[in-house]
Amino acid sequence: MKRPAAEKKRPASVDLRDLAECVEQFRGKIIVLLGDFVADEFRYGHISGVSREAPVLILKHRETQLVPGGGANAANNLATLGAKVLPITVVGEDAPGEALFQYFRQKGVSTGGILRAKGRATPTKTRFLAGWAHTVAQQVLRFDYEPQAPLPEAIRYKIQQKLSANLRGADALAISDYGFGVATPELIRKITGKLKKSVPITLDARYNLHRYAKSGVTSATPNEAELEAEHHTTIGSDAAELARAGGATLSTMKLQALLVTRGRHGAALFELGGGVTHIPIHGCDQAVDVTGAGDTVLAAYTLALAGGASPLAAAHIANIAGGLVVMKRGTATVSGQELLDAIRGEISGTAS
Repeated sequence: MKRPAAEKKRPASVDLRDLAECVEQFRGKIIVLLGDFVADEFRYGHISGVSREAPVLILKHRETQLVPGGGANAANNLATLGAKVLPITVVGEDAPGEALFQYFRQKGVSTGGILRAKGRATPTKTRFLAGWAHTVAQQVLRFDYEPQAPLPEAIRYKIQQKLSANLRGADALAISDYGFGVATPELIRKITGKLKKSVPITLDARYNLHRYAKSGVTSATPNEAELEAEHHTTIGSDAAELARAGGATLSTMKLQALLVTRGRHGAALFELGGGVTHIPIHGCDQAVDVTGAGDTVLAAYTLALAGGASPLAAAHIANIAGGLVVMKRGTATVSGQELLDAIRGEISGTAS
């Protein structure tokens, strides 16, 4: 009995020299990033004892760091990889929003598309990390601040205007939807008709991936948990269920490719008419911190496609970038040079 196309397996090998050449072309690519900017705040403290008021640790504050998270982390990764990134987003007129705005301005990233909304809270994830004097701090609590109201219609209109203007001459559009309302399927459907068919439109959606069905998105990069949630299933080590769910999403959304990141199991790439390619994890399977890894994958995958790489080559590059970033603590980025060094290291290892 012939197996469905989505269950066919192909070798994951690619020419590593081609991957290196692709990464070398990252610099200067114009990528529009539409999505929800999030402030990732890390509060570090020394454990000084246990409270007499309740059975909880007492932390003496040591330092606070605020870095780009969510769509802002994807934009930060794009910039660090060498792209000219044009972010389209909304932040509040509050301290986290101002910090994100200033971060990108100091980095030389265009801030013309970062809109400020009065009375709106910038999504902020505050992580409390505790440790002794000579130990690595561990996260003990996360506190999330989120906007309580939908975006005003006037702001939505400005987003659409900024998006349409910035897409002229863009090499790709990356969408980072964390559920805070900046990116919507309706907005994408309005603007995709104005883009050349050759321009990749990539999507990383935390919730309700299938809402973007037939919106013009060409590739999506969900993690396995997000794919499971979409299909109300559990994949784990069940290759057949992975093939079924991935194939169904590829078909439902009318995608050219679907890249599913699977943690220590690597990644699986589904292509239109091409079955599924399983890509083993890059590097160590003992991740230090997976915070924001999906943003790095979206950035590297989008940039590779913008440079003309095939979905398979782009998936390999994104997989390597993801493998590098999970070995860093906190919300981190990967540079083009780090990516090149990792690929060249594999080339040397293969030749020896």
